[in-house]
Amino acid sequence: MLTGDLKANADAMADKMGIDEVYSELLPQHKVEILESFAARKQKNRKIAYVGDGMNDAPVLARADIGIAMGGLGTDAAIEAADIVIMNDEPEKLLTAINIANETKKVVYQNIFIAFAVKAAVLVLGAGGLATMWEAVFADVGVALIAVLNAMRLTGRRMDR
Repeated sequence: MLTGDLKANADAMADKMGIDEVYSELLPQHKVEILESFAARKQKNRKIAYVGDGMNDAPVLARADIGIAMGGLGTDAAIEAADIVIMNDEPEKLLTAINIANETKKVVYQNIFIAFAVKAAVLVLGAGGLATMWEAVFADVGVALIAVLNAMRLTGRRMDR
């Protein structure tokens, strides 16, 4: 945790949240320096996310792989620098966003697989002289409709678990 708050306040919050490393009483440039040191040590396939709400967080939000601003009480500078803005200042909404992204990724892969499978089947049938123009139309338009219907399963689904 990187914060400009007093050490006692930062340590108390870190204990509540189960955070091991706490850097407190930091100025914006110190936050950036510490983030840079994290970036130098991180594994290639890992990302650094930073959550902030103030003007002092803007440089770090811009430097992090994923900058997340609290939009309700956050400053315009933090909101502009961030990649993601949580509008109601509830950090647990970040978990909801991650769940939505994971579910969306699954549906995208399903749609890609279905499209390639149907198009490959119609291509093989067409090469053998067994597919008509209607099968080709289905492989094009029908698969697009199936993909839309498959993606619509995500709407209305609760993902804040």
